[in-house]
Amino acid sequence: MHSVNSTHARHSFINPAQLYDPRPNAYTHVVVASTPARIVHVAGQGGEDDAGRLAADFETQVRQALTNLGAALAAADATFSEVVKITVLIVDHDADRLAIFGRALGAAWGVHPPPACTLIPVARLALDGMLFEIDAMAVSTLPTSLT
Repeated sequence: MHSVNSTHARHSFINPAQLYDPRPNAYTHVVVASTPARIVHVAGQGGEDDAGRLAADFETQVRQALTNLGAALAAADATFSEVVKITVLIVDHDADRLAIFGRALGAAWGVHPPPACTLIPVARLALDGMLFEIDAMAVSTLPTSLT
């Protein structure tokens, strides 16, 4: 049985036994966020560095996009552990790219349960040479002055 139900802060992470085990692909089927809370939406982050340059290879773009996501979350006083949903766009998606993405996502989330995830294979993204994009929704605790 692979059903994993865990709670982290205000989030419950659920993998129902009736569904396949998503953990090897670094995501969770269902995430429930309790309120009151702050909801943080992060726009799609690509693999551009701070000067706007894109690496030519997929793995470097994935790592940079996750670094960018971390910076965006930090700007909103949120963390990877508070992310409840991501959407990922991958150009020319295949099993190798899924493995690269899964390893990078697992490293970014570390010991925390991974979020719910939708992966969408696409033919092209916004910029020439862009191979990966990730957006996120985080649910974080309200400051104690607001609860």
